[in-house]
Order: sequence, then structure tokens, then C-alpha cells
Amino acid sequence: MTGSVQPRLLRPRALRPGDLVVVASLSGPLPAAYEPNVERTVAVLERMGFRVRRAPLLAAGRRHWWSAATPAEIAAELNALLRDPEVRAIVASDGGQTALGYLDLIDVEAIRADPKPILGYSDISLLHLVLHARTGLVGFHADMAVPGFGGHWQSAPVERRSELERIYFRLLTGSEALGTLPARASWECWRPGRTEGRLIGGVINRIVLAQATRFALPLDRFDGAVLFWEEMGGLASYVWSYLQVMRHAGILDRISGMVVGVPREIDGLEPGASPTLREIVLDVLGDRDIPVLGNVDFGHAGPNLPMPVGVRVGLDARERTLSLLESAMLPHVST
Repeated sequence: MTGSVQPRLLRPRALRPGDLVVVASLSGPLPAAYEPNVERTVAVLERMGFRVRRAPLLAAGRRHWWSAATPAEIAAELNALLRDPEVRAIVASDGGQTALGYLDLIDVEAIRADPKPILGYSDISLLHLVLHARTGLVGFHADMAVPGFGGHWQSAPVERRSELERIYFRLLTGSEALGTLPARASWECWRPGRTEGRLIGGVINRIVLAQATRFALPLDRFDGAVLFWEEMGGLASYVWSYLQVMRHAGILDRISGMVVGVPREIDGLEPGASPTLREIVLDVLGDRDIPVLGNVDFGHAGPNLPMPVGVRVGLDARERTLSLLESAMLPHVST
């Protein structure tokens, strides 16, 4: 087997109060009904102390087929944000079906020259995985504008919103490891064990799609990794099939642990249905003796605990703990 050269982890600089965060359409359109979600997102980010701007393509009602614009237009806007030294972070407005159309148009040299946190999940998983593969960039599988900051956060209890705001603020502005993430009663030990490794993952169908492109993560990037994934929609049998694809690809033989997010709207996983998501996972894993922590609060069920792609974590499935062992950000440079 020919090994690949592992790129150094490419961390963005920590943000400071007053830094500019841009909310951008990186995939799907903004229906007019969700304009208030964007406005609430702006309020959340401003409360954290950031300046916030909307990118031009983020206009209610603007669309091209199932997207906010053509892939080339989205790529051009994203590249402009990546090249703009004033922009210090990019928050996706929503997921969608478009990122596959412009993976080859992204200015990776701009990312290497000035790495910035890109926040989002769902279709944005493709960006995190591909940019991590190409540059080592830490990808922020985290809440977005419409279904996240402006959606799930708003319906969460006040204490939960405050907790999330502290976590995201520390994640984006600090250069110290966050440590143990706050566990919830829903977390389940599906297979006991302890491990440490780099977080690699996203939406499970996007992991499989990313690995089918020429920008796939080389297999040795999964050596010792903690694979995290979540899914929305489709059938329980699809999840089983995606896991089988990763088994055939050799990914499941290389990882040291697995963290599964809360599923949403997957037919065949209704209460009382069989098999359960736990049974599906353990069926495909077979006798691979790795720890598995299930039903962790990230993904489409929201709100999301942030999962920074590439950052080293500690997992103890029996104790139901997940800890970020290193920072996702570098200290900012004083001028």
C-alpha cells in the first residue's frame, strides 16, 4: 500500500471582538419564510461580539434550480470571501445539494494563505472533508444560519442556548482545547472502550460521496481516526448501505472509534421499528472492537455541538464522554 503525505493540520487564527463574520449561501437557496432565521443568526453572532455581513447571494427568493445560484457563482463568491483579509469566518446559511458542483473551483491557495473557519453541516460536510483532504484545514461541522443559530437555537431552553453560545464563542476565539463536551442523557454507549484520534466525518451520505471524488481523503487519513457521522432522511437500509461502502473501502478497519449523531426523519427507525440504529451499526462493524458512542447531539436534529474536523479527541464510550484535546484555532497575532 502506498502511503500519502499527511498535511499538517491547518488551523485558522482565533477571532477577536469586532472581527467580521459573513453569512453566505454555500449551497441551497434562502426561502422567504426563513429570512427571520438569518436575522436571528445575525443577532446571535453580534451578541458574541462579532461584526456580521451577509454575502450578496444570500437574498430571499433568489435561486437557480435547487441552489442559491449556479455552482460557478457560488464558488466565485466563496473565493472572494476566502481572499478578503477582512473576513475572518464564514457561516453557511443552509445545506442543500450544490457543493459537489464546485469542489474543483475552490481557491485552495487562498485557504493555505489565510485559513478561515467555515461553519456548517449537511451538504457543507463535503467542503470540510475535501478542504481537509487538500489543505489540512480544520472544518467546523457546526450550526448554520437557517436550521441552526436562527432555528434550533431559538427553540432550545434558555440554559441550553447560553451553554451553546459559550461553547461556540470559546471555540472561535480561544486557542486552548475545549476539553470535555457537555454530555446529555440521550448519549448511549453502543460498544464500550476508550480511544484518542482525529475527528473525521460529517453527514454519512456526504462522506461516501466525497470518497467517490478525486478529492477523497487518502485511506491512511482514517488510521486511528474517530469517525463521526449523522444522517437525515432516506431509509434505515440506506445507512446500512453507506456503512457497508465504508467497510468495503477499508475505512472501518482503520478507525479507532465512532461517534453517531442523533438521526432525523429516517424511515425504518421509528420507535418500535427494527432494526435500531445501534443494531445497524454493530451489524456492519462485526467483531471490530472499537468504542461506539451513539445519539450524540450533533447533526440535523440540532442544535449542534461543534465537531471540528481534524482536531484530536478523546472518546470513552462506557463513560459517555467526548473531549476535544486540542484547539481548533491558533492564537491571533497582535498588531
